[in-house]
Amino acid sequence: MSSTREFDIIVYGATGYTGRLVAEYLCQEYGNDSQLRWAMAGRSQSKLEAVRDEIGAPASTPLVVADTSDLASLQAMVERTKVVLTTVGPYQLYGPELVRICAETGTDYVDLCGEPAWMRQMIDAHGETAKQSGARIVFSCGFDSIPFDLGVYFLQQAAKEQLGCALPRVKGRVRKMKGTFSGGTAASLKATMAAAKANPEIFKLLANPFALTPGFTGPAQPPAMKPEYDESLGSWAAPFIMAAINTRNVHRSNALLGHAYGEDFVYDEMLLTGPGEQGEAIANTVAGDKSLASDDAPKPGEGPSKEERETGFYDVLFIGEATDGRSLKASVAGKRDPGYGSTSRMIAESAICLVRDATDTQGGIWTTAPAMGDKLIKRLQEHAGLTFKLEP
Repeated sequence: MSSTREFDIIVYGATGYTGRLVAEYLCQEYGNDSQLRWAMAGRSQSKLEAVRDEIGAPASTPLVVADTSDLASLQAMVERTKVVLTTVGPYQLYGPELVRICAETGTDYVDLCGEPAWMRQMIDAHGETAKQSGARIVFSCGFDSIPFDLGVYFLQQAAKEQLGCALPRVKGRVRKMKGTFSGGTAASLKATMAAAKANPEIFKLLANPFALTPGFTGPAQPPAMKPEYDESLGSWAAPFIMAAINTRNVHRSNALLGHAYGEDFVYDEMLLTGPGEQGEAIANTVAGDKSLASDDAPKPGEGPSKEERETGFYDVLFIGEATDGRSLKASVAGKRDPGYGSTSRMIAESAICLVRDATDTQGGIWTTAPAMGDKLIKRLQEHAGLTFKLEP
């Protein structure tokens, strides 16, 4: 159905902070690729024209005016493209109709969502429709949760090859990270907290590690909610703020892969803060940090300077253990700051991967590992500055 579409990708939200970075990346990385047909979309024609000129995109770059509050404009936008790449969040406020229209029209969809309760609502409401129409809807195509979802997948693939079995226990540990969280992340957190306050069912979903695997509940998972000392790594570890979404996506990937990691799979994530008293002090500071939920948190549209984006980085270690005690380690590292510089590249490559590489993936609501797996890992390493490797 989507083969006759005018565009391969429409970047919806191109005048916002992250959407603009996505458009700039497509322009720089794929500007000479005449086979990739993409357009910029947003609420204001004049703002779209200004961003197009500021990022150095050709004057011929197509611009599409669409607004979440105008369903006819959303429908018209969706019907023109193979993939909608949306950076317009919080998704629970601005995403429901867009997901519905994509599911109904067989249009692929990628976003940066870190809102598990809303994602579950979309799975329940539109999962079957997407399967029928052929729409591949893939949430969480940024720092949450690509390095983690694909990191676990990469480790498990290596374990099958080298150890002959899956790893029922994996620890994800952020070794290094320099960068800031986006205003969109802060807004999503606040919207989620407000929704949970109003509806106890949402609170229950947020607390459930298997919130995104309807009909399946696995074993108890480590809470990872307070500082702890990790003997095996010789370092203190603090709660990691993205764990609440990443762990849910990893469990959904496992389920969608036919429980390739096992039905008894246990996974948690923490942030390493170093050894000794200093490591403990940093871990306690991180655990007590509520700045993302405060009034001083970044606002949507705000973000770091170009220099801050380009000097950022992250490095995540994955340690897996088999039932017989054998272990395997892998790491995923990224250039540029996680929340903006790297995220804008990851979501762009996810959209291109759906169009060009993962053509045999069926319709449905997916996570990145089962939808794109090795194809997306290859693309991220070739274009987006990520590295996936096994460690001694």
